[in-house]
Amino acid sequence: MRLCFLVEEQYRHDGMPQDVIGQLRAWGHRVDVLWPGRSLIRMSELSGAVAEGDHDAWVLKTVSGGPGLTLLEAAATTGLTTVNDVRAIRGVRDKALAAVIARASGLPVPMTYAAVRAEEFAEVPEAEFPLVVKPADGSSGRAVRLVERPDELAAGARATADGTGDGMLIAQPYVPNSGTDLKVYCVAGDLYATERCSPLHPGRAVAERQVPLPAEVARIAAEIGEVFGLDLYGVDVLLGPDGPVVVDINDFPSFRQVPDAVARVSAAVLRLARRGTDRAPVPALPFIGHQRPPRPAAEAVGAVGGAR
Repeated sequence: MRLCFLVEEQYRHDGMPQDVIGQLRAWGHRVDVLWPGRSLIRMSELSGAVAEGDHDAWVLKTVSGGPGLTLLEAAATTGLTTVNDVRAIRGVRDKALAAVIARASGLPVPMTYAAVRAEEFAEVPEAEFPLVVKPADGSSGRAVRLVERPDELAAGARATADGTGDGMLIAQPYVPNSGTDLKVYCVAGDLYATERCSPLHPGRAVAERQVPLPAEVARIAAEIGEVFGLDLYGVDVLLGPDGPVVVDINDFPSFRQVPDAVARVSAAVLRLARRGTDRAPVPALPFIGHQRPPRPAAEAVGAVGGAR
């Protein structure tokens, strides 16, 4: 097959996707790599490139807010297959948008508040503190902080907004937990569970390792794939006092501790690329997510990616 990987500078030397690219090439497939952050892109010529069949699919490994997603969306609208589906990526990259999708689908997620300035979260009922505050477009645990009391919101607010003071923030009540995150990876339908130290509990010694996947968590993780339309993704879950709580969803994560991760992900990329060639072009403004009655355990509007 002929594939193109869009790779942001942050992942230039990472095993995901570099090892996957190497594996696909070793299997005899042609893989081109495009660096959105330092390449001249002739956007007006994308439709012609798709018509000429230069690539069977494009695969994105990018940071939230990076230029790669816009490029991927432009290619998808011309009929190019993308892995993951570009609509699914947009649905999880914007965590404020993900809050709406998750709540409409009845997923077990925490109450979520959104604001441009962290100080606005002082209006949240004090009984819901401590809060976990993070950028709505954050990734890799960037700028996540635990705010114990309303009077702590101003301190560090600018750092939480990534040093600019711009962009949406989300806040969620802290979910009491052991300090260990359960990370579930999905590789085109196959689920793998690992545990690791929570970024909010850096002092806790937790060896990252593969662990058995509880049946309820497996059901939730599979449902997330259906709701958001994802094929390669990761889900952060906390085992709180009231059961599993979803606190983050990532498209094309690291797949750390997944057995034979490089071979499994590489094979999945090929299957998804072949399957995608039969799909219709992505509309410009698609609806993301499937509306369902809220599950009783989900008490309020939730979002992925905040409480830990």
